[in-house]
Amino acid sequence: MDTSLTIDRRAPSARPADAARVRAQDIADDKAMLRTAAELTRDLNAPRPWIYWSDLIASVVVGFGALAAAILLAPTGWAIAAGVVAVLALYRAESFIHELTHFKHASLPGFRFGWNALAGIPLLVPSFMYEGVHNLHHARTRYGTADDPEYLPLALMKPYTLPLFVLAAFLAPVALLVRFAILSPLSAVFPGMRKLVVERYSALSINPSFRRRAPEGAARTQWLWQEAGASVWAIALLTMVATGIVPLRAFLIFLAVASSVAVINQVRTLVAHLWENEGEVMTVTAQYLDTVNVPPPALLPMLWAPVGLRYHALHHLLPGVPYHALGEAHRRISAALDAQSPYHKASYPGLPGLVMKIARSTMGAR
Repeated sequence: MDTSLTIDRRAPSARPADAARVRAQDIADDKAMLRTAAELTRDLNAPRPWIYWSDLIASVVVGFGALAAAILLAPTGWAIAAGVVAVLALYRAESFIHELTHFKHASLPGFRFGWNALAGIPLLVPSFMYEGVHNLHHARTRYGTADDPEYLPLALMKPYTLPLFVLAAFLAPVALLVRFAILSPLSAVFPGMRKLVVERYSALSINPSFRRRAPEGAARTQWLWQEAGASVWAIALLTMVATGIVPLRAFLIFLAVASSVAVINQVRTLVAHLWENEGEVMTVTAQYLDTVNVPPPALLPMLWAPVGLRYHALHHLLPGVPYHALGEAHRRISAALDAQSPYHKASYPGLPGLVMKIARSTMGAR
């Protein structure tokens, strides 16, 4: 669901002067880097089912178990501690939606259904909201352009853009409840509303101009059962709250946890790219340099960028490598390429510096 706000773009004359910033269209592909990355990782492309399933199940069990503890525990301190654990574990479970868009489903039979049943539908983010959308972000000629559903030149926008960007995520759980409990049933009755819901409210995107196409074939089948499941769950949840079966306090704690998950993911999104492209088609190397790795020795990225998202730039270079193999891929490529290779220029030490970098860029407006 597009939970972004319509964000004003700064006029070119008002953009901060940055002589050091190289225009994206002037960056040629580094063929040595691309060739080395492909050759050194050919044996890493197969996903390991036992890793996916055990990681997902553990994250779900810990996440919902901690959520139950946050609701049931009387001491405030323990309830807050359980809530923090719930946020981090459910964020990790939810992050598998990214993996679903990349691997061939035949290589992990039943995983899409399992993820939707265990995490996607309970958290109101079924995979149809991302499948068929995220792949457009990886399209060679779409990345960073107006046709990319997951890109805005945030670093070149006005300073108030960043807090609004995060605020939109805070409100996402309520928006998703409205989407599935109200808009889904109404759109099933009114065709005109259905077109609006499909185009505007059926994608986890950040580009407010993105309009989604109606699904066809197998994708339509997946969409319909997932949307029906999420709709039934959203209506049931609100009904149980209204009738007192689910206490209001428990519901508010659930919303707080879900909002915290969305906010952490939005902050991660904020630093996943440099967001400096102004709509030009970019080479693969330029796309890589506009994206961010936060490799070891940094430890906190395993929490705020889980399931391989700490290697986001490498993922854009090699989208077919499963999350559990990205660390090994990074080690191999880093060792093989000299210090002057563009590969090393996409690595950053941590979250604070990345947030400050984009904040300073937006502060250039006068």
